[in-house]
Amino acid sequence: MSSDPRPLIAHVVYRFDTGGLENGVVNLINRLPASTFRHAVISLTEVTEFRHRVVPSDVAYCALNKRPGPGFRLLPRMWNQLRQLRPDVVHTRNLAALEMQPAAWAARVPVRIHSEHGRDVGDLDGTNRRLQRLRRAYSPFVHRYVALSGDLERYLTGPVGIAGRRVERICNGVDVSRFHPRRDARDLISECPFDGRAQWWFGTVGRMQEVKDQTLLARAFCRALEMQPSLRDFARLVMIGDGPLRQQARDVLLRAGAADLAWLPGERHDVAEVMRALDAFVLPSRAEGISNTILEAMASGLPVIATNVGGNAELVTDDVTGLLVPAQNVELLAQALVRMAGDRQQASAMGRAGRQEVERRFSLEAMVSAYQRLYEGELTKRRRATRS
Repeated sequence: MSSDPRPLIAHVVYRFDTGGLENGVVNLINRLPASTFRHAVISLTEVTEFRHRVVPSDVAYCALNKRPGPGFRLLPRMWNQLRQLRPDVVHTRNLAALEMQPAAWAARVPVRIHSEHGRDVGDLDGTNRRLQRLRRAYSPFVHRYVALSGDLERYLTGPVGIAGRRVERICNGVDVSRFHPRRDARDLISECPFDGRAQWWFGTVGRMQEVKDQTLLARAFCRALEMQPSLRDFARLVMIGDGPLRQQARDVLLRAGAADLAWLPGERHDVAEVMRALDAFVLPSRAEGISNTILEAMASGLPVIATNVGGNAELVTDDVTGLLVPAQNVELLAQALVRMAGDRQQASAMGRAGRQEVERRFSLEAMVSAYQRLYEGELTKRRRATRS
């Protein structure tokens, strides 16, 4: 057992790699007072180079190398890991990690918290009753829940049946000092083939996987070029991220003769700089919680075009900070692209309004303070219960 008096928080995720959920964990670890908490990251699968974004040097990392199949097979290994670490708090995120809560209970972890960050790929509208029952079955092992959006809070307290007093909504926060509007002319991105002169750059950032639906954006961009052929002279598409949809998006653009108007470099580590080079941000997801990338785009002073799913409407005010369109609708997304590129004055006004909204409601400091209150409050409550 460690002689360090600071409570240890074990953050349990499916995979510790580039992503919005994982970026939130990094922000939390980096920003919570180092004099107050210690941290460990337990990944059910692997811990990648992404861990280098964590600033504190005393964070422990563990990869359980989970193979495909039911999660319960991993419970003995999780129990052993928790008995070695002896954390004061276990904080699981999303369904795969929720399945590890019985191991935390068996290991007698004092405080057990679970967060819902977004929809499951196979249950984008939250109507899958098997997954509702599964979440309900794990409820006795969890002390408190965190929902990152009102949509997810309603899901937990409604179909899943979690008592409202056990659920707290904590939205993601964004570092407004790192993500800020460009001050003068566009800063070009290293290795980008576009010169930026008299151009309008649409962009998106994120894992290129089915739920993010980047192929929809590729198809909508091509359709926008058909609607407004003059866009070919100045419109460009930047798609940052890697994953199974990257090649599919490239194929869509190639078939439409638009491959030279798009840049798909894969994963990048200069996202803040990329954001400042864009003129508008697009998120074509089929499901979302509270999107980190939307917040980063708004903090960067960009107007946002997003699908009206999950928590996106809690971030983007239609016709004020951006445009909301239905999910999986190529035609309406293409119309939004044409409109945004055609009225740059309105787009700039939307970007300024978005920056103001982030500063007012979604600061990183507010998010970190909310988690600190949650952790300290639950620890105090359990200690009192133990003494009584």
